[in-house]
Amino acid sequence: MKNIIVPLSLSCFASFLSFAADSPSNSQPANVAEKTRVIVTSDGEVDDECSLVRFLLYTNEWDVEGIITSSSQYHWQGHRWAGDDWALPYLDAYETVYPNLVKHDPEYPTPEYLRERTLLGNVKAEGEMDEITPGSQRIVEALLDTSDPRPIWLQAWGGTNTIARALKTIEESHPDRMAEVAEKIRFYFIWEQDETYQSYILPSWGRFNIPTIISDQFWAVAYQWNKILPENEQRYLRADWMKANILEGHGALCSLYQAHVPGSYGLKGDHDFTPGDFRSEGDSPAFLHTIPTGLRSLESPDYGGWGGRYTLVRGNTWFDPVPESGYEYPEGRWYTGSAWGRMYMRERFPEDQDLMDAYFKPMWRWTAALQNDFAARADWCVNSFEDANHPPVVKLAHALDLSAKPGQKVSLSANGTTDPDGDKLKYHWWQYAEADSYAGSISISNANKRNASFKVPANAAKGETIHVVCEVTDAGSPNLTRYQRVIITVE
Repeated sequence: MKNIIVPLSLSCFASFLSFAADSPSNSQPANVAEKTRVIVTSDGEVDDECSLVRFLLYTNEWDVEGIITSSSQYHWQGHRWAGDDWALPYLDAYETVYPNLVKHDPEYPTPEYLRERTLLGNVKAEGEMDEITPGSQRIVEALLDTSDPRPIWLQAWGGTNTIARALKTIEESHPDRMAEVAEKIRFYFIWEQDETYQSYILPSWGRFNIPTIISDQFWAVAYQWNKILPENEQRYLRADWMKANILEGHGALCSLYQAHVPGSYGLKGDHDFTPGDFRSEGDSPAFLHTIPTGLRSLESPDYGGWGGRYTLVRGNTWFDPVPESGYEYPEGRWYTGSAWGRMYMRERFPEDQDLMDAYFKPMWRWTAALQNDFAARADWCVNSFEDANHPPVVKLAHALDLSAKPGQKVSLSANGTTDPDGDKLKYHWWQYAEADSYAGSISISNANKRNASFKVPANAAKGETIHVVCEVTDAGSPNLTRYQRVIITVE
């Protein structure tokens, strides 16, 4: 008998808490879907400034609705404050390299467009949400705009107070539209860096079950990366790599990137930093999650992608998967005083490093791909299209969602995959076991070929899922990687 693979209807995702916007065609790569809308709120910490450089190099991938300065438990006006206009020099530098960036993708927004949406939010104190600000009003306008029904990812790189102020304005002025607005919201918070999520957003908006990711995994790319990342991944963040690929000779924007300098925050001991080392981008996972890489991470936080992988803990709130048996997530805030990874690094490191590795792996496993992609974007700032590298476009010859019976052979094909530069391509099919509901492993035949296959294990139960990733890396410089994820549901 022939092997019959039956595509699942997209309706099978209807029960998943609406993390994805209108889903792309099931046979098309995710990067042909409509753009994701994003709003950034940031407290202007030095690692936010580093994240902003990378963010601006990816603004062709989204519709940026706002870049808004907020406060946090660490930074507010008059307290370790970067200034109300801290983001403007980065936009000026973006303007300098913009004419070259559009040679690589005409979808880059104009500097004028970004400046119009770069605004001051609630910054006078930690957690201040009483004042209506230009930043909070920008969020209100975007959420109330009925001409665009697409979801908006509200990212809190600092505190959630400006977001809270915007939601409070909607509650006060348009209480009849709260449910409608909530349908458009997706939250991604880098910790809860003030109390406003707990004190206002949850009590007033929790009944709407807004999809929410609260990340602690970000610490893998924050200030203690040189303790967390495996040694072979650290080379992509060391001074020689950073200088060659980002800091030197890559135009005005990358020249503002704040790597380590003498006297900057460092750790004492055998793994101290050196000038030029990667410093911190603790906020980048909030937007890395939304880059259309083909990993389909927007469909569910537990799928995993460049912004980490998360587990449903309560309501519609997703935290970092803790690898410790019997662990109970704390009530209230998930932040520096309670989140497992931060507490481990503060109280237990260097013991139990196997737990540390497992906890942070959903972030650090992508280090090479992330940094090489960053390096390519840095090249786009100064090089012509012909003299730079661009990621492959991964397209499968079948649907992204399949069904098969135990014992059945599943044929996988990346026919249709292309590279914009004509580079040779390397294929790697692998099981993303952490995302599976099937608890076992599979053996993939021809895993390093364009066409591969595997047999559904005999012990796989009806309804269980197996996630297989087609990872494609080009031979350009730097090597760039994109993906397509196939989800097989057992019949």
